[in-house]
Amino acid sequence: MASAGLGWYFGTPLVLGPIVQAAPVFRADFVQTLVASGHIEAPYRVSVGSQVTGVVAGVPVAEGAMVRAGDVLVTLDDTEAQAAVVQAEGQLAEAQARIRQIIALTLPSAEQSLKQANATLLDAQKTYDRAATLAANGNATLVSLDDAKKSLDVAQTQVRSAELQVFTNRPRGSDYVLAETQVAQTTAVVTAAKSRLGYTTLKAPRNGVLIARSVEVGNIAQPGKELLSLSPEGNVQVVVQIDERNLGLIAIGQNALASADAYANQVFPARVAYINPGVGLQTASVEVKLDVPDLPAYIRQDMTISVDIEVARHPNSLIIPVIDVHDADAARPWILKAAGDHARREAVTVGLVSAGKAEILSGLTEGETVIPATADVRDGGRIRLRAPPGAPS
Repeated sequence: MASAGLGWYFGTPLVLGPIVQAAPVFRADFVQTLVASGHIEAPYRVSVGSQVTGVVAGVPVAEGAMVRAGDVLVTLDDTEAQAAVVQAEGQLAEAQARIRQIIALTLPSAEQSLKQANATLLDAQKTYDRAATLAANGNATLVSLDDAKKSLDVAQTQVRSAELQVFTNRPRGSDYVLAETQVAQTTAVVTAAKSRLGYTTLKAPRNGVLIARSVEVGNIAQPGKELLSLSPEGNVQVVVQIDERNLGLIAIGQNALASADAYANQVFPARVAYINPGVGLQTASVEVKLDVPDLPAYIRQDMTISVDIEVARHPNSLIIPVIDVHDADAARPWILKAAGDHARREAVTVGLVSAGKAEILSGLTEGETVIPATADVRDGGRIRLRAPPGAPS
């Protein structure tokens, strides 16, 4: 009996064939993805620096802080700048007072002097005319006529001088224009002094996150030296490196699913937005940037991100495990399929391959059963099928 049992145990696989798990061919949308790893990066960063040289008096923000446009980031010692503003405002007040003095005092005084000079000229003219008449009739001496002529000349000179004073102090006159010019110049000095004072307070140019801080109280801030780096709020990108061998698979606009290594179970959508036209000589890879329209709140600048880029989608495709395809990379791939209780070799045409699955373009039909490549079965050999757990019906 024992011999018979052993004969049955070892003989059955030889007669009826080994038991193999079935891998039925099924239809589904075949999505080919390209997996890559990279990091979160803002499209650009804002470098915050000082426009003037000064001693840092305060830095009220810390690295990693969220800031709003207009928030104070750095303050410089403004003692000298404040003094310059006071001095400039004093000079402006003097220039404005000069304008008011011309309008309220100098011009009215000049106009009054002109009236008096005109009156004196009128009297001098009458005196001269009378002396000239008397001299012509022989009733006056030439000396009296000369005196009258001198008085007339003096009166005419005084009138011309008074007219000049009135003209120069009226608008568009030289004294008035000089006073206006002084006001304009000192106004510019005040504006420059206030601007310089404003430069002692560095404010956030827009909303964002401070990702770098290289300034402390007591440091000397200088123009051209970065003090803070701001990552602007809004759209960010995932930057990944793609092997140049896969460059032909990538295209602008392709959809992707991304996840942070720290939150691997939470995915968010992304879209290919940029493909670098150059290939890195050292890495043999291409830089690709993906836009993230709806950034999760937990994402941080420079965080490591993994992406699955959808590079192709074929609807209603025939699909089998790629591991069951023999010579998959060769010119004539083939599979073993179940034909009743025998295995039969069948040439197939393989389409897309991704994530352990292969798209079959020809050689199989839906519902047929593919024998695993790991099974110890040859073409024409007998088999006994066993459906794998969870196999599609």
